[in-house]
Amino acid sequence: MSDAKPTVAPLRVTGPWAVVAGLVVLAALWFGIGLLYPTPALVGWSTLPVCIPVAVVSSWRAAGPRGGPVPRTFWRYVSVGLVLVGCGAVSNARDSLVGTDRNQHVTGLTSAVYLSGLLVMMIGLLRIPGIRRTGAAWTRFGLDIATVIVTTLTFAWHLVYPRWETWFAGSAGGTWSALAVVAGGFICVFAFIKVAFTGTGPIDRRALHLLALTGAVGAGGGSLAPLLASRPHLNAGHLILPATCLVLCLAADRQLRAAGVPPAPVPLPGRRLSVMPYAAVVATGGLLLVSAVQGTPDHVVVAAGAVTVTVLVAARQIIALRDNAALLQQLDARLHDNARLVRQLDSRLRDLHTYQRKLAHQASHDALTGLANRTVFGSATTDALARMADGTAASVAVIDLDNFKGINDELGHAVGDALLRAAAEVLTGCVPPGSTVARLGGDEYALLLRGTDHERTLHTITTALRRPLHCAGHDLVVEASIGLAPARPGDTAAELLRRADVAMYEAKHQGKGRFRVYTCAMDQRGAEQARVAADLRTALDTGQLHLVYQPIVDITDGSLHGVEALVRWDHPERGPVPPAEFIPAAERTGLIVPLGGWILAEACAQAVRWQRRLGAAAPETVSVNVSARQLREAGFADDVAAVLHRTGLPARHLTVEVTETAVFDGGAAVDALRALKDLGVAVALDDFGTGHSSLGLLRTCPVDLLKVDKSFVDTVTHGGEHAVIAAALIDISNGLHLRAVAEGVETAEQAAELRRLGYRYAQGYHYARPLPPDAVTALQTPAPAAA
Repeated sequence: MSDAKPTVAPLRVTGPWAVVAGLVVLAALWFGIGLLYPTPALVGWSTLPVCIPVAVVSSWRAAGPRGGPVPRTFWRYVSVGLVLVGCGAVSNARDSLVGTDRNQHVTGLTSAVYLSGLLVMMIGLLRIPGIRRTGAAWTRFGLDIATVIVTTLTFAWHLVYPRWETWFAGSAGGTWSALAVVAGGFICVFAFIKVAFTGTGPIDRRALHLLALTGAVGAGGGSLAPLLASRPHLNAGHLILPATCLVLCLAADRQLRAAGVPPAPVPLPGRRLSVMPYAAVVATGGLLLVSAVQGTPDHVVVAAGAVTVTVLVAARQIIALRDNAALLQQLDARLHDNARLVRQLDSRLRDLHTYQRKLAHQASHDALTGLANRTVFGSATTDALARMADGTAASVAVIDLDNFKGINDELGHAVGDALLRAAAEVLTGCVPPGSTVARLGGDEYALLLRGTDHERTLHTITTALRRPLHCAGHDLVVEASIGLAPARPGDTAAELLRRADVAMYEAKHQGKGRFRVYTCAMDQRGAEQARVAADLRTALDTGQLHLVYQPIVDITDGSLHGVEALVRWDHPERGPVPPAEFIPAAERTGLIVPLGGWILAEACAQAVRWQRRLGAAAPETVSVNVSARQLREAGFADDVAAVLHRTGLPARHLTVEVTETAVFDGGAAVDALRALKDLGVAVALDDFGTGHSSLGLLRTCPVDLLKVDKSFVDTVTHGGEHAVIAAALIDISNGLHLRAVAEGVETAEQAAELRRLGYRYAQGYHYARPLPPDAVTALQTPAPAAA
């Protein structure tokens, strides 16, 4: 849609003013002929029966509904006034044709009708709302009109007096009537111009200028009537009245074309000078000088002095008015500048308020997700705990995204950030009204839940997070470990958050992708794990750890094929500490990384010692368990390569054992295994068959060996359906050209059945318990040295 403002349509030829223009041309031609030769007076008046009605119709059309009520009222006054002027023209023609006075004279009745028409137009002009004035303004307006009247009468008298004898000297009343009509015409001229300069509301200013020209034509032509005293067959109305009608038609047409166009802005007071009074002073002064020239030298000097003083005073006043106008302009400019400064200040204040709001929001919210930060969450939790006295229950939940680090490392930080934002939207959409959702840092969130029965909310969250989330062009499926801690009387915000964090780690330890509600027993386990982790750090530094090796045998002949390295801890005070106690503590605290590195280096070094001592009789492979945390460490494959290089163990003699859970989500863990495969290291899936989706992993994970879980071996001798899985797994291994190792073989019957099903390798107490390195050496006889 265009924003252009409407403009006045251009001037076009219309029927009314075209007809009147043609009649004006004919009247001018006839008047010119009359100046040269006597002509019939009746022909000069013949154009008026057409010109005046056309002008009346044009002004009445300008009063149509398009312009609004104010223009309609004004132009109706003009139409009525024009009708009265037409009546005056009829009376003037009668005076000229059948009256007793001479042709140029105007009777009192004719003058009264002319003046009544002018008066009606003046009343319509003064009813325009845009010209309301104060008392002082009306006084100035009256003084200006008086100036025009005196000037007009002075000039008219100057024209009449020399011809007083020849221009109806015996009809002074007609002469004064003519002078009154001329003065009235000039008053109309001044009034129209004055109003056009001071504001006209919805009346078009150019139309008022044309109306002023109408009065000027009429009054100016009337003042020239004495010049026609020697031509009684001519009358000034022959030419003046058609010309007046033409100008009025043009004014009405201008008003019609300006209908609907916003009026131009009115200049500030003082910007325009009232020119006509000064013009009247100059004109009267000039007339005085012309008259004085015909008198004595003294009269000339006095007249010249009077005119000079008048001109000087007028010039001084004009300069003063212009200075005032300049001051007004400067004041207006300063007001505009001040207004602009106020707007700029207001804009800057708004910007400052916006900036303060942004700072306050940044200080209380997470920049990435827009959630509340830890400080706001702590304050909200404190408030909720304070309301518990009113019977309002509350709980805090801590949420940690499982395997987020692998996604962030594999797909990049942009995808990781998109995942954090998507998770925040899921959490916000799942919690009930009145809850507070915050990001504590990293991939950890916190919820402040009001009321009770929050397990339904947590179940909704875990279900929603398992649905694919679209993050920066990737559809990601994530899970979350959630810990819930109901508030109790006397709790603090920090204590409640700590208990929720303990419950979250309990959920993560039990398999991830689930939630747990805090119990006191969790604190006991947590404290125990913290103590174990601290002792384990000391154990790593003081050499309390050692490795034992469980043989992996060939079922067909019972010979040693390889060994699995297992860590043991002899505490100086507590004695042997079971791996089931310190391995979870190591995983939770991150000690599993340095612990795993030590196990890898020690096992590789021992394998090299066996090879040097036993030669070809040494174990073919040494298997080392690697945790999911180690696989996600950047540069893990490079660390393994460095250990192999430092110890001198060929990569083909090392097998890395991982659980299905560690590689189920793919990402960095699978990439690390592929890098190990490139080195020549074998990969085994430990506890195969008990993880998330074992068969799917065989397609995506670079596997060389399957270690069938003990739970399938325990029932293999029962026959029937109990042996189906063990049989299926060996078939899958053979079909995929993988080696299979049966774990947990404890009886000869189990070994025999596994051999019958096609298994070749096994390990378990039936063959040997985990042994120290020297006991493994005793199982083998050194091979003879090569010649």
